[in-house]
Amino acid sequence: MTSQKKPIPKIDYGIILSLMLLTFVSLITIYSAQKTGQYGSTNFVLQQVVWYIISTIAIIVIIQFDSDQMKKISWYAYGVCLLLLIGLILLPETKYTPIRNGAQSWYEIPKFGAIQPSEFMKVFTIIVLAKITASHNLKFINKNVKTDLWLLFKLGVITMIPAALVLKQPDLGTALVFGCILLAIILVSGISWKLLLPLFSTATVVIGGVLYVAIFQHELLKGILADHQYKRIYSWLDPYSYRSDEAFQLVKSLLAVGSGQTTGKGYKSGEVYMPEAHSDFIFSTIGEEFGFIGGSIVISLFFMLIYQITKTGIETKNPFYSYICAGVVAMLAFHVFENIGMTIGLVPITGIPLPFISYGGSALLGNMMAVGIILSIRYHYKKYMFSDDQEGSLYD
Repeated sequence: MTSQKKPIPKIDYGIILSLMLLTFVSLITIYSAQKTGQYGSTNFVLQQVVWYIISTIAIIVIIQFDSDQMKKISWYAYGVCLLLLIGLILLPETKYTPIRNGAQSWYEIPKFGAIQPSEFMKVFTIIVLAKITASHNLKFINKNVKTDLWLLFKLGVITMIPAALVLKQPDLGTALVFGCILLAIILVSGISWKLLLPLFSTATVVIGGVLYVAIFQHELLKGILADHQYKRIYSWLDPYSYRSDEAFQLVKSLLAVGSGQTTGKGYKSGEVYMPEAHSDFIFSTIGEEFGFIGGSIVISLFFMLIYQITKTGIETKNPFYSYICAGVVAMLAFHVFENIGMTIGLVPITGIPLPFISYGGSALLGNMMAVGIILSIRYHYKKYMFSDDQEGSLYD
């Protein structure tokens, strides 16, 4: 039977549509968050538009890179970001390396703004981990416990170095993102479950023990955690007892989201004063003004984006691309879960922004770069659907 090949468009319009809708949500919500005048004359909407333009240009550039080019630049980009993270540890506090909210995580560039290297480090760590995993599996076709342990060791070292530097800033939330990325790539790397099962079981017991201590025996953590981290655990467990101190933002967030009820109070009709309403707690503004329905729509947009990325990872026959997709999905999913979870009291506050919606130049650019890589994956492989029952094939 003669088969007819139909080339599938290289541009993933599903991802682009998701980004456009999230951009719209971001701009209107940031604009509404400024209504109380708590930020003075600063126009965060205009600044966010500028960052979206910069990010769009970055995506257009990244799409031109195929897998070989990504592999070539991955170690260089990883190394540069690593040096920038080390600089934040070694350099004293100055106007160029300020401390904000207790963390020294930014470089202040005159007439440009603040740059947070950890946001870019996450993206390049994903690429390096994908490269290592793909190269390892190509080299060791016949796998055994020894080769799997060697791969685990390499992936762990590459991830833990930047995670430790970020934790030193200190930025626990971002450090946890690195761990989530590592976990996702390990799960799809082909490492035997005979090795992973005992490791995950041990990790589950340890994490469960830590959570038990944090919830029921949290006084034992005193002296182990920093004071602000210890207070965050207390305020998370009993926010209304600390509503004037550590739990001020959480209580305000719960009040804002709860008062929105099903349909919300209406655009720009929010009444609850919320610090950082344009950045880390932007979902509180969404919940208050658009209610449960509006919040559900925003979450659905993230599901749509993550679905498209997952679909790309499954369809491509290039293992390197598949590992990248897994890492990006893990990064975005963790950000969404952690940010929304902290605004409703489900998890402790860690200062994680809501991807593509929260105000923030470095975070937005880093996430857009990650999505740009996914668009590049779609752009550089071809998929053909056949008129008979034969399976389609993918070529990189």
